[in-house]
Amino acid sequence: MAAPNIVNVATITGKTVGVAVAATTTTIVTNAASSGKVFKINALTIANIDGTSAADITVEVLKNGTTAYKLANTITVPPDATLVVIAKDTALYLEENDTIRAVASAAGDLEAVCSYEEIS
Repeated sequence: MAAPNIVNVATITGKTVGVAVAATTTTIVTNAASSGKVFKINALTIANIDGTSAADITVEVLKNGTTAYKLANTITVPPDATLVVIAKDTALYLEENDTIRAVASAAGDLEAVCSYEEIS
């Protein structure tokens, strides 16, 4: 099924997810291949919860399950600081079979919080 026409939607459900970002690729949000939905990503923040060490973050959109495009590439997040990767004024849409994922330079230091609308 194709993603819905967002002019003619039946439902919009607000959602927020939080994940610890590992030193290996970590999925933040996935729109399944046959969901019949589109996700409007309103905000994505990365917080460094380590009080002493900085950590690097790379965030990307995996389009159609195959090709990755960087949203942020090896950006240093200082200790006890937050990086805004996506804000309301830079919102983006995840179509079916798209994923936002991230990788940290150090496991256990970074957390991601993503707010989005599931539109169908």
